[in-house]
Amino acid sequence: MTNPRKPFRINVGFIISEEVGYVHKIPFEFEKAKLEDDLTLTDFSGVATISRTPQGLLVQGEFQGGITLECVRCLTNFPYSLHWDFTELYAFNKKSITDSGLLLPDDAHIDLEPLLREYALLEVPISPVCKPECKGLCPECGENLNLVDCGHHTENNDSPFSVLKKLL
Repeated sequence: MTNPRKPFRINVGFIISEEVGYVHKIPFEFEKAKLEDDLTLTDFSGVATISRTPQGLLVQGEFQGGITLECVRCLTNFPYSLHWDFTELYAFNKKSITDSGLLLPDDAHIDLEPLLREYALLEVPISPVCKPECKGLCPECGENLNLVDCGHHTENNDSPFSVLKKLL
């Protein structure tokens, strides 16, 4: 049973004493998961597979959750599904540390929350769009063109390439 205040902190002491090749799966399922102070996911689920290796504990995770994003074109909020996976090694000693620098703590409790947050944020698009055919906002009056046609039609005669339109 995990601590309700720290649901991603896992006691892996029993895995350390197992033979090399031992595998243990830990499922996660939460209606709402808060990853640190800046990321809240809905319908969060996934599984962490922890394998005992000679160098340390190999943690493989496969997770998913929902987030609310703001469209860069029309500025409306919309739900977005994130799916991510990762593989990290928690080394037994400094000699076995990988590039991620994860070392198994002395108390044999690993906290997956920082890893989950980092990998989830990598899946968030840089310029999220609510739908591919989003029309955005009217540059003149600011109306959402997906909801209403404001009647403003801008012509781009300022462009140096507008002369090329006459060739078509």
